[in-house]
Amino acid sequence: MSDVNAVEVRDLVKEFKTSFRRGPLRAVDKVSFTIAPGEVYGLIGPNGSGKSTTMKALLGLVQPTSGTCSIFGHDSTKVDSRQDVGFLPENPYFYKHLSGEETIRFYGKLCGLRGAALKTRTNELLELVDLTNAKDRRLGGYSKGMLQRIGLAQALVQDPRLVILDEPTAGVDPIGSRQIRDLIFNLKSRGITVFLCSHLLEQVEEVCDHVGIIHKGRLIKSGRLEDLISIEEQTEIVLSNADPALLDDIKKLIDSRDGAELVRTGKPRTTLEHLFLRETRDADSSNDE
Repeated sequence: MSDVNAVEVRDLVKEFKTSFRRGPLRAVDKVSFTIAPGEVYGLIGPNGSGKSTTMKALLGLVQPTSGTCSIFGHDSTKVDSRQDVGFLPENPYFYKHLSGEETIRFYGKLCGLRGAALKTRTNELLELVDLTNAKDRRLGGYSKGMLQRIGLAQALVQDPRLVILDEPTAGVDPIGSRQIRDLIFNLKSRGITVFLCSHLLEQVEEVCDHVGIIHKGRLIKSGRLEDLISIEEQTEIVLSNADPALLDDIKKLIDSRDGAELVRTGKPRTTLEHLFLRETRDADSSNDE
């Protein structure tokens, strides 16, 4: 694994001009985080929290007021930083008169593919996103989930090392949502880094290795998902086939009683949803003081 982080954001600040009397609006306030190669990182937050602005700054779509963003060591304000990046926006626009196959071929040509290489890559991506059977259908007849999958396919045309997904399952039915999550697992298995912005906490909890919680422009919590949802002041012991008598003196009897198996020890887990609500509530309370 490379020593260079896939993504590095340092003290990112982004302010937008408002009316003269009100002064600038600080949408992102000194946000810092890193994503290692091959990780799936989820940035979660409510609407207006700054997560999309952070993503746009990383993509070079908005200029940071201060701070830096880099992709595989390249300054994200430079064009060459985007050569290894695939991006799926929340509401991608497609030419609805094109078929699925024509859409992938169109984006492939934009990335410089031609001839046999373009045909091979198109077929590979249609198979990856499970749209081979619908390749000749016009996008105007695709469901929301199918459109998101064709969007993910176009984001992968140039075989990127980093894929950035903005609300990839928003408005998608449960089956389509599951298919997109399976695709994220597939990308991870291939060593592709995934940066995911979402407010759907259950889905983030299922696919992400690391999570950052952003609230009112500030990154209020960040770390490994397993560490974040551990309840530090508690310890749990999970037993299989344990009778009530064994529970009375667990430390003494667990090694001597036949049929008892220590399945897992460690910190009991909360949920990402509970963590998110607690951290944002605490952040509001500290701001009010």
